[in-house]
Amino acid sequence: MLVEAVVDVRNEPEGVEAAAVRAEEQGYSGVGIPETQHDVFVALALAARRTERITLQSAIAVAFARTPMTLAMAANDITLISKGRFELGIGSQVKAHIERRFAMPWSSPAARMEEFVSAMRAIWEAFASGERLSFRGEFYSHSLLTEIFSPGPNPYGNPPVLLAAVGPRMVEVAGRVTDGIMCHPMTSRRYLAEAIVPTLRAARGGALDGFTVSMPAFVVLGADEDARARALAGTRRQIAFYASTPAYKPVLEAHGWEELHVRLNGLSRQQAWDEMAGLIDDDVVDAFAVGGTPDEVAAGLHERFDGLATRVSLNTPYDADPGLVLATAEALRARG
Repeated sequence: MLVEAVVDVRNEPEGVEAAAVRAEEQGYSGVGIPETQHDVFVALALAARRTERITLQSAIAVAFARTPMTLAMAANDITLISKGRFELGIGSQVKAHIERRFAMPWSSPAARMEEFVSAMRAIWEAFASGERLSFRGEFYSHSLLTEIFSPGPNPYGNPPVLLAAVGPRMVEVAGRVTDGIMCHPMTSRRYLAEAIVPTLRAARGGALDGFTVSMPAFVVLGADEDARARALAGTRRQIAFYASTPAYKPVLEAHGWEELHVRLNGLSRQQAWDEMAGLIDDDVVDAFAVGGTPDEVAAGLHERFDGLATRVSLNTPYDADPGLVLATAEALRARG
């Protein structure tokens, strides 16, 4: 498994740039750059100019906040600037954000995403070939690309496309039309092994050779008892938040925890965050997180995801000690 770094979602673009430089210096294979408070492609451009070897990934760019053309052009530019070190990680977001934050259309997200990726690939092909752009679908149609607006062939080719997916229909789309899947931290080994991987294999005709399975894993790290307690509390709180969201209900159902989702969802409407965290018992934590010393966490992650995930990153929903995070990454890399 490759080990990737994760950039704090609170970072401004220049902070992301600095974090990417540190990740390269620390030996990470790649770095995922989120899109929350700032445009992800601005941060990626800065990081691409300051790094030389590390893979840069949008984690994620919100596809439905854009059109296939705008995303194809942005991805093409970052591929150029990074000299082929870019991976386009995309996701759908949820209906409320797409309609109310971005004022963009929402319908049939899995079908729309499959067409979105197909349209984007058709645009890249038109860039490369110079032939007439002609894509017509149910949700997107692109039929105009005059010479002055085409960047032409990219000497580094097109970036790999990775799709964030949890539910079976979006996982199928990832298998059919993308180069990899970006799992959610709210993914247990059972759900990965019994739901996601079999669905991917079916969508791809049985083979996952060359297909990326990226797993961001919750880890509980602390230098002393108090620090570990704070780390555990932060992890419980984050799991409770995700488990209250309908999108992650299938993961809980795989463990027979449907009632937990119902209770958490009701409490979330009351913003009872502390009470929600109290419902996340040790069994639930153990399903989604690995805790201990750096060596123990590395061993636990290797045992949990070896043979299932091709990449792993360390998710710490609390103020983690950077030294412990790095020591865990190094221990995990040493396992190969």
